Amino acid sequence: MTVKRWVAAIGIAALAVGGAAVGATLLPGGTTVAKFVPPNAPAAAAPTLGPPVASLSASAPASPSASRGPASPGTGGSSAYTLPANALLVGPGHPYARPCQAIGAAKPGATIGIDAKGNGSYDGDVCGWSTSGLIIAGFNGRARIDAAGRNAQGKATWVIAGTNTTIRNVELSGATVPDNNGAAIRQEGANLTVIGCYFHDNQDGILAGDNASSDIVVRTTEFARNGAGDGYSHNFYINHVHSFTLEGSWSHDALVGHLVKSRAAVNYLRYNRLSGQAGSDSYELDLPNGGLAYVIGNVIQQGSGSQNPAMLAYGEEGNLNPNSQLFAVNNTFVNDLGRGTAIVVGAGVTMPAVVVNNVSVGSTALVSQSGATVRTNCVTTAPVFVNRSGYDYRLAAGSPCLNAAADPGSGQGNPLAPTLQYAHPANTVARPAIGQPDAGAYESG
Repeated sequence: MTVKRWVAAIGIAALAVGGAAVGATLLPGGTTVAKFVPPNAPAAAAPTLGPPVASLSASAPASPSASRGPASPGTGGSSAYTLPANALLVGPGHPYARPCQAIGAAKPGATIGIDAKGNGSYDGDVCGWSTSGLIIAGFNGRARIDAAGRNAQGKATWVIAGTNTTIRNVELSGATVPDNNGAAIRQEGANLTVIGCYFHDNQDGILAGDNASSDIVVRTTEFARNGAGDGYSHNFYINHVHSFTLEGSWSHDALVGHLVKSRAAVNYLRYNRLSGQAGSDSYELDLPNGGLAYVIGNVIQQGSGSQNPAMLAYGEEGNLNPNSQLFAVNNTFVNDLGRGTAIVVGAGVTMPAVVVNNVSVGSTALVSQSGATVRTNCVTTAPVFVNRSGYDYRLAAGSPCLNAAADPGSGQGNPLAPTLQYAHPANTVARPAIGQPDAGAYESG
């Protein structure tokens, strides 16, 4: 599938904190002139090289493929990332005391390392920027920033207007604004990659605005207890972008809003755990404008406190994206609310949904679309999971879903068979390929 390339780095970079902005101009030859001191923080030292390398242990696979955009199905990766020697380092004993100081000084393409040894001193450090190509990574553990009642531009902890940004191994919490849309990350530029992060107790985890050239990639990241309780804020919300990839991640316990909401033209949602658990979320997965959607190998659980009995809503708002077709393959749906249809397809969707090899427990119906392609699903009241009360939905001996699946083939040119499976918390492992495949998100091996 053709993927949009990253947009070239912009010539003017601006950084804003708490509504204030300072310009940073890119001069010929790539030199950037910038001076920035965030409120209530000591002045930054002049940029200096850090140690030869600074290693971080990331609870995430390696960064996405160099081609950008959605990764090929079955992409794996390394569990570690090494900061380059010229990274701008933040924290105790480093040139920059707080992350936004380093962001303000960064040239396009720079890497910023945030030392987790400084956790606690970064709280309230909020900012926005338009510098492109930044990589921001925690090291010596996961770097943590709580918004502590502050916000940038009335929007978020971090407002990203630059293109081609990567965030790794960072924890963001506490984002609130008066209009109830305070996000950990407000993504306004094109192309964001998030790996091994944790977003919790914000009004929105990630809120991405409309950008038809943007590819959003999130891997091995946890979203928890986000939402303002109004139904309009969510664990995370991706608006009209080119593509959205979510892989190996865990979204749970949203406050009234959805666990995942995306209006992207193309969605790759693979090998995740979307679990309502003790929360009050609405849909576990909402794709209100349809689009080409590959929902493969996910664990999708609806808690007893859910606001909506449907679990996966597709195209229910109309205004459909071009080429709207849903492929729901090898997912495990567990409805602990005990009513409703697992997959609700909007009346305006004309292409048949492909619903194959899924396990469905607790819903009164699997899919609402009368013309859907439905085959080799395991719909049962007795799935024989390893530990249903503990959210362990691997199949145990005696399950009717063992060896109940078949080769799902391909959909619009992409293979549909899962090659990985979710590993808790927020990771993936290879899915065994042994004999007749099992239905659902897990292969018993």
